[in-house]
Amino acid sequence: MAVQGKLVPQDPNDEPASVLLKRIRAEKQRLIKEGKIKKDKNESVIYCAPKSDKDDSLNLPYAFFDYDLPDGWELCRVIDLFNFIDYRGATPLKTATGIPFVTAKNIKNGYTDYSISEFISTDSYEKRKSRGISRKGDILFTTEAPLGNVAIADLDEFSAGQRLITLQNYSKETPLNCILFMFFLLSDFFKQQLKEKQTGTTVKGIKAEKLKELVLPLPPLDEQKRIVARIEELLPHIADYADTERRLSTLNTTFPEDLKKSILQSAVQGKLVPQDPADEPASVLLERIRAEKESLIKVGKIKRDKYESVIFRRDNSYYEKLDGIERCIDDEIPFDVPESWAWARLSELGETNIGLTYSPANIAQTGIAVLRSNNIREGKINYDELIYVKCNVPPRAYANIGDILICARNGSRRLVGKTALIEQNGMAFGAFMAIFRSCINPYIKLFLDSPAFRGQFDGVETTTINQVTQDMLKTMLIPLPPRAEQQRIVKCVEQLMIIAEKLW
Repeated sequence: MAVQGKLVPQDPNDEPASVLLKRIRAEKQRLIKEGKIKKDKNESVIYCAPKSDKDDSLNLPYAFFDYDLPDGWELCRVIDLFNFIDYRGATPLKTATGIPFVTAKNIKNGYTDYSISEFISTDSYEKRKSRGISRKGDILFTTEAPLGNVAIADLDEFSAGQRLITLQNYSKETPLNCILFMFFLLSDFFKQQLKEKQTGTTVKGIKAEKLKELVLPLPPLDEQKRIVARIEELLPHIADYADTERRLSTLNTTFPEDLKKSILQSAVQGKLVPQDPADEPASVLLERIRAEKESLIKVGKIKRDKYESVIFRRDNSYYEKLDGIERCIDDEIPFDVPESWAWARLSELGETNIGLTYSPANIAQTGIAVLRSNNIREGKINYDELIYVKCNVPPRAYANIGDILICARNGSRRLVGKTALIEQNGMAFGAFMAIFRSCINPYIKLFLDSPAFRGQFDGVETTTINQVTQDMLKTMLIPLPPRAEQQRIVKCVEQLMIIAEKLW
């Protein structure tokens, strides 16, 4: 709006920009005669012709033909308005202290970043002054790496580096508002011209001679001041809008995954479905699981787990009994659960095994199918990328229908801890995988997918936690609902995930 003359109203009492432009041209001619600047080889005058006579042979930006400039405005080449000070050439020797040396990497969009500070000697500075002296208040424009960044010079004394052109008023008698023209140079209108004239493939840039030819609108001096005042009034609101837009964009990106996590976390905290006092308590379910495990141990089908323990409540606190020793574990309990629920270690609820170790020489076109980390896709088993091995597969490395396959280790932490329920018998699982067998696996998988478990791996950027160990699985605390409530929870989660998928 500012660059089109639509941000503030025009005042017919303002001195027209054409009068200002005549003064600028006269001042420019004086400097040329005095040998202080060189005459521009492509000097031209842009004028407004009747619409029927308009000719695009001047190669002016097409955007300006979509609307008319306000009365009192002019259209000019950049070189018509500003003197160019260009320090292209050899890089001066840097020093520890001295004259600040400002380069393209310091110039951002609208400000100068001094986190990188460089200096040159006074002698080098004096030699560079022969090309012109950059001053506080001048416009600094980057011509390459990056292209098109603009800022107002804010140092009393400095030297501009290569790829950084200083745009300077021709004299104090023709004081264009450099802040306004900084905003104009940052506008889409000017950026489009840069895009059309830029060169280079990997690194985009523009030559000074091409930059001089680009055009800018020239408002009357008084209107320049009003536009800047209005922009500065609006900038805080623009910053607030930008922050809101960024937060909304982040929310739109993260919402699907956050919603899924929220559903799962509510599920394992007993907040997703109501409790039914008629349900058999989880403590009774635990007793049955323990009895079943004991019978399997007696017949030698499974081994007794060294981590086997019993967790119980007493005096509103949680205790764990292991090897005959009781200890309070209140500090390990992450959240409260309903009265009918219980806390247990995963080792109480089932058994876990690590997978098959094989060598590349064992891989064949046919044989035993092996499940690996890449076979877990979005909580399900993908059977399209199976490998086959011909070697001895121990019983512990076979996966059965209903087992939970767990990615125990992988180069990407995004995969560590991912799970899926196995739907086919007769397959093995790899050495970097684990399986968990239990009569309540649908609920246990839901827990393993929740932030209560996955939170240990999501977002971890160190190598301290990059695998699921057998000890970690066996000692993991799990909130256990009654069996009937587990079924209601699993069904509710499945229904909510279908709805959530449609939402996002």
